[in-house]
Amino acid sequence: MSARITPLRLEAFEQLPKHARRCVYWEVDPLTLRRDAAGPEHLSDPEFEKEAWLSMVMLEWGSCGQLAVQCTTADTDDGFAALSGDEACLGYAFYAPPGAVPRAQQFPTGPVSADAVLLTSLGVESGEDAEGLSRTLISAVVGDLVRRGARALEAFGHTAAVTELFEPGAATPELRPVLEVLGDCAVDQCVLQADLLQDAGFVVVSPHRYFPRLRLELEQGLGWKADVEAALERLLESAQLQQPVGAGANPCG
Repeated sequence: MSARITPLRLEAFEQLPKHARRCVYWEVDPLTLRRDAAGPEHLSDPEFEKEAWLSMVMLEWGSCGQLAVQCTTADTDDGFAALSGDEACLGYAFYAPPGAVPRAQQFPTGPVSADAVLLTSLGVESGEDAEGLSRTLISAVVGDLVRRGARALEAFGHTAAVTELFEPGAATPELRPVLEVLGDCAVDQCVLQADLLQDAGFVVVSPHRYFPRLRLELEQGLGWKADVEAALERLLESAQLQQPVGAGANPCG
């Protein structure tokens, strides 16, 4: 299935998958989730909190998300049709200055470098080419940040060993603020896979058994973008799919 990538607009919030709308793992201060005598804290409306966070970041900093939507029959080689808001969402990516991401302060491999933007979330809907679309979304993030003059993109990743922390008593006090979740969130779902990031060109700059911090230099971002898109084109052609967004021709044509 062909996808077109577009910067996330606030009016397209409802197009996001349910988990993406309700997940506030990165956006809400972990203190909100602390347990007390009355039981676990909760948010009455996580969707409101997520939308409010997006609105704040967009207003103060600019675009902070990329959305992959299904191509329509109105999209041609000559250009994209205007979005109606009804297109199926195939994937998404969120990113922001680290100071706007409360959870980033809790990771043992922090802080995020002062010259970097933080990639927080990346999701691909079930049934899609997860690896190819994930890399295309990262490429769109890179393209946006290169145009805006950012020097680096960083992310916290989780390794396969993180499953060890799910055993009772395994988490140390240092890691508990990272593991605290809300609703249907889970640390292995809401923190990016370190392997995926490394496959996309990120390099580990702060090693950790469970939560390394990785970095992608953007000074050569356009070259990285071209290399990735060339690889994606070969991958998608071999699967008899359309070429990726930005690889030259309209991917929906």
